[in-house]
Amino acid sequence: MTIRLPDGQGGLRTYAPRPEPLAVTPGTPFTSRTVFSAAHVVADPYADVSPDSAAAVDWDATLAFRRHLWSHGLGVAEAMDTAQRGMGLDWAGAADLIRRSSAEAKAVGGLIACGVGTDQLSVTEIGYPYSLEEIRTAYEEQLALVEESGSQAILMASRALAAVAKSPEDYLDVYGHLLRQATEPVILHWLGPMFDPALEGYWGSTDLDAATRTFLDVIAAHPDKVDGIKVSLLDAEREIDIRRRLPEGVRCYTGDDFNYPELIAGDEQGFSHALLGIFDPLGPLAAQAVRVLDTGDVAGFRGLLDPTVELSRHLFQTPTRFYKTGVVFLAWLAGHQSHFTMVGGLQSARSLPHFARAYELADGLGLFPDPGPAEERMKNLLSLYGVTQ
Repeated sequence: MTIRLPDGQGGLRTYAPRPEPLAVTPGTPFTSRTVFSAAHVVADPYADVSPDSAAAVDWDATLAFRRHLWSHGLGVAEAMDTAQRGMGLDWAGAADLIRRSSAEAKAVGGLIACGVGTDQLSVTEIGYPYSLEEIRTAYEEQLALVEESGSQAILMASRALAAVAKSPEDYLDVYGHLLRQATEPVILHWLGPMFDPALEGYWGSTDLDAATRTFLDVIAAHPDKVDGIKVSLLDAEREIDIRRRLPEGVRCYTGDDFNYPELIAGDEQGFSHALLGIFDPLGPLAAQAVRVLDTGDVAGFRGLLDPTVELSRHLFQTPTRFYKTGVVFLAWLAGHQSHFTMVGGLQSARSLPHFARAYELADGLGLFPDPGPAEERMKNLLSLYGVTQ
């Protein structure tokens, strides 16, 4: 059996799908690393909505996917960038998602942490006309909801704060206030502008060395309130440098979807835990790799996870913020949802050659539990674009 795929040069090439999936089984939580998968949301394909209207979510399929991740021992990082926060999912939808997923986590004993931001503050024609106090209040509202839900909080980067802050001191003030108020230690999230251009100059400077100093100052002032940090800069050397400068007891959760195997494996001076969007499609395989690492077999861990980097780099290629499209596409092919529809209409954000290469790479890794239906779905998509087999 073969399938014809676009070659990206205006022609077609022949690909022979893998006959068998990778053999993986569900398992217990890990012992050597704490690992979260940032999880996508499943849209309701029957809702009569437009790209700029409130998201319509298929809650049954969305929660079923979280149970899938928990069954493999992964934690769920909820209402994050991967769930299309600020790219189709507004605060009202995110709040509902947090409540539902937190209750589901409690019911099944799953690990969960939820994103806290300021996205109830909408951008206007003149930008973000808010004060620092209003931004703090928005953060406080979301922090309270996450804590009331019983989940750990992840303090996400704020578009409003990036627009309004005048100096590093403004970041120190806002984050210091929130950390003093937090009931339990939180995860701080530094999301780079490649994921969200509105976050350019976060921590008060476009100079990453200066921004890093401010970021570390925030942590150093409140180490008892920071469980860990998630660094999403796609810069392995900078993450390692930050990791080595953290106060004792503060974890580094890699958010580097380009260099995660080496960062999780670590070196003689330490390692990173993980909070990754790519672990949405890689969930079972990633879980198997971490269990190998739990035994002390670093080479075996790298042997399983290194081959996945090509797929991850493909999904997260520029414009990086559209990686969610590839993530949901692979969830559809893998049978985790019955359709390829996204909130905000984001299924249109990548090209057919991009989808074809994602299919080929994922299939080569054995990520589809049943390769036959995945092939048929890929053929159906190709036919919509006019590609005949």
